Amino acid sequence: MARIQRPVPVGDTDAYRPSRGRPVRVRARTMPADTHFEPHRHAWAQLAYCATGVVQVSAAQPAPAGGDITYIVPPSRAVWIAPGARHSVHVLEDAEFRTLYIDASAVPAGWADCRVIVVSPLLRELVQALDAPAVPREREALLTQLVLDELAGAATHELGVPLPPAEGGDRRLRALCDAVLRDPAERSTLAQWAHTVGASERTMARLFRDGLGMSYQQWRQQAVLAHALPLLARGQPVSHVAAACGYASDSAFTAMFRAALGQPPSAFQGR
Repeated sequence: MARIQRPVPVGDTDAYRPSRGRPVRVRARTMPADTHFEPHRHAWAQLAYCATGVVQVSAAQPAPAGGDITYIVPPSRAVWIAPGARHSVHVLEDAEFRTLYIDASAVPAGWADCRVIVVSPLLRELVQALDAPAVPREREALLTQLVLDELAGAATHELGVPLPPAEGGDRRLRALCDAVLRDPAERSTLAQWAHTVGASERTMARLFRDGLGMSYQQWRQQAVLAHALPLLARGQPVSHVAAACGYASDSAFTAMFRAALGQPPSAFQGR
């Protein structure tokens, strides 16, 4: 049975709008699968993560790259959305959704782009403490300072899948990316994929490097991780997920996964 799309209004944030005096505001919501927020932007930054569940965040890349980058966010990871970045959110699995709205004046230095960070146990507890009812302003100010300090030192992970612009970009690069995303288990080489879109392997390697800032192999790994994480969140066995991602052995898939995320696939399985 097809799931029902559940659009959510995006203009209902006034009660949580951050300011210089209150630079971090927390919003907690329970979101069923297939809830989605249409593309929008706002003047403040946003940190989106789930205590449970998996969300997909798509954000526009800054010039000159253009296009969108899609992040798959399991628990223990969060997406940083820079002020003014156009973005949308789609809940892939039932989620306890947590959003931090952060005033532009409090954005860490150099954080002008979107990224995935690791949510440390301390950051998770700080967010929960800020979300408690009737937090005194003095305590809120202290918690906010700790949140911002923890964010500034947070580790990052490459969990984004960048895509070239649908219009104005190279049609061959977009066609190849779309083909891989439709069938992430396909293990064709770059030369084989290049042939299907009418280009040479050398040309496609250059387009990946110049247009997406990474090699084809690096990009494909990100696409595989994006495909694997929702499957793991649904509780599928690692062997099934490995096969769905085109790996002949669980051990090879687990080695790739651990190298990319620092944890085995079993750490991300839904329970």
